[in-house]
This record gives sequence, C-alpha cells and structure tokens, in this order.
Amino acid sequence: MTAGSGGPAGGSGALLVVGDVVTDVVARHRGPLAAGTDTAAAIRTLPGGAGANVACWAAYTGCADVRLLGRVGVDAGAWHERELVSAGVRPRLVVDPEAATGTVVCLVDAGAAAERTFLTDSGASLRLEPADWSDALLDGVARLHLSGYLLFSEPSRALAAVALGAARARGVPVSLDPASAGFLVRLGVDRFLAFAERLDVLLPSRDEAALLTGLPDPVDAAAKLSRHVPLVVVKAGADGALVARSGALLARVPAAPATPRDTTGAGDAFTGAFLASLVSGAAPEEAAVAGCRAGARAVERVGGRPPTPG
Repeated sequence: MTAGSGGPAGGSGALLVVGDVVTDVVARHRGPLAAGTDTAAAIRTLPGGAGANVACWAAYTGCADVRLLGRVGVDAGAWHERELVSAGVRPRLVVDPEAATGTVVCLVDAGAAAERTFLTDSGASLRLEPADWSDALLDGVARLHLSGYLLFSEPSRALAAVALGAARARGVPVSLDPASAGFLVRLGVDRFLAFAERLDVLLPSRDEAALLTGLPDPVDAAAKLSRHVPLVVVKAGADGALVARSGALLARVPAAPATPRDTTGAGDAFTGAFLASLVSGAAPEEAAVAGCRAGARAVERVGGRPPTPG
C-alpha cells in the first residue's frame, strides 16, 4: 500500500491513533511575563495531548471511525474518556496505577501572533508500554498514526516499535508527527531518523524539519526528509504546508486565512484533518488543503481541540 493511498477500497476503514492524553492548563496573557510578581491571565483547564487532539480533529473533519490508545491516571481518566467520546472518538485508555495524568501548562501570549510556550509533565502518557498493545487493535484499521511524544521515553518508544511492526506486517500505512523540537534534541536526530525509516508518512513542523535535516529552507528540508520517508508534509503555520515525495517537492499549499487567538494544537488539527482525508481516499495535496483549513480553525479557538459536536 502506498503512502498516499487511502487504505481499503472506497476509503473505508478506521484511523487508529496511539499517543498522549493530557490535561492542558491554558494561561493567556498579554505582553511579557512579569518575573517575580503577578501577570494577569485568563486561565482554563481543557483536555489535550497531541495524540488525543489529532484523533478529535480527525473525527471532527469527517473520519467516521477514529480510535485512540493512550494512558491516563486515575485522577482524570474518566473525564478524558467522556471528552473523547463526546468528540466522536473511540478511546481505549489504560489507567496507570501509579502516575497521574500528564499535564501541560500552555503559556499563550495573547498578542497578534498568539505564540505559546509549554511546560510539560508527561505523567502517565509516556508510560504506555508494549503490554498495553494488542494486534487486535489494528482490526479494521486503514491507517495508524503515532504521536512523536511516544519516542521520548523508553517504555512508550518500545510500544511505538511494536505497533509499527504490527502495522507493517498487515500492510497498514503508518504516519508520525515528531511533536517537539525540544524533545527531539534530547532524543537525538540519528535515533529519530532510524525509527522514521520504517514510516510511510512524516508530518513535521518547519522547525522540526530544519532540526532533522540541518537545512533552514523548508523546501530543501522537506525534499531531504522525503528520501528517508516516502511522503513528507511540512507544516509551516502561516506559510501553509509543503508536500514532498521521494526527494522532490510535490506541492506548496497556502494557509487558510485566520485571526489567531491560541496556536495550541494547530499542528494537531492539521494532522487530524490530513489523515481523515487520506482515509477517505484523497490525494496528499488535497489532504494538505484540508489540513490547512483545520489549522486555521484551530488557531481561532482556545485550546487544542475542535468544537464538540452539538
């Protein structure tokens, strides 16, 4: 099955996402933080996590069967399950007996760019392990998507390798979003690229693509990465997206217009919509257009999730 195919004939089949489920504490402030004293902010607690966000946006943008494997703590597991189900996702959440649900504090400058900084306590989310996996999870699945955060701890990296191997044995294409330039530095580019060699689709941000290739120009970076992974889509924010295959640029896709409020989860929205389109049988260029539309919708909302249906 090729990287650009939509899975089984007719665009049927499920999308299985394996990744992080976390609680986001979003603090929107205006201007620089005042060190050593108070900074006024609007603060909300919301469901998040790159893997969970991707799953929710895939369901929101039309994928009829979206499944999610993740790990949570007893503290917030029931809440997260309710939120996922209400978003149209079929969750399989492993409850960790020791660790609390992961938490991310998102500091969002409420200025024009709405840029954000993350403080991350991964908690239970990166304690997924091979024992949490079953090959039966792939029954009826057209595509498997792995959150890049899985690669940043030994247990979840082992799980990702098991899931990738099982998917390849069944001919199910596998995609991955590198997730974090900061964590990539700690993991090491060589280790990441060694894992990526077995992927079908890679969806890095512009910064992640530059880090993985050493090339500052996103077009050059996309082309180079697509010599490692058959299909590469570089997410470039306000500059849209680049689609590359087998060492050559296929398309430049412009961003959809948006007035940013919070850029948290914009890349997850792109990925979810992109994968939903591939499952439906769309070509990669068409899927990237859908991804840009979802990214624009995401930056106009606070938090990383789409509106809840109804």
